[in-house]
Amino acid sequence: LDYINEHLASFPENTFFIHCAGGYRSMIAASILKSRGIHNLIDVQGGFNAIKETDIEVTNYVCPSTI
Repeated sequence: LDYINEHLASFPENTFFIHCAGGYRSMIAASILKSRGIHNLIDVQGGFNAIKETDIEVTNYVCPSTI
């Protein structure tokens, strides 16, 4: 969220999903993006915690850039 405005040009033109752990920060991000004219997104309600409660397969992969 701290850098979202600096990367507006980097968001894809096709539909993309955003999520965080619990859904609150991604809701804020979606609101910011929509106010900046980016509407081709889907905010995962409930975040990653909600994804883990479904049958969607998840991995333990950690992106090296986040370590």
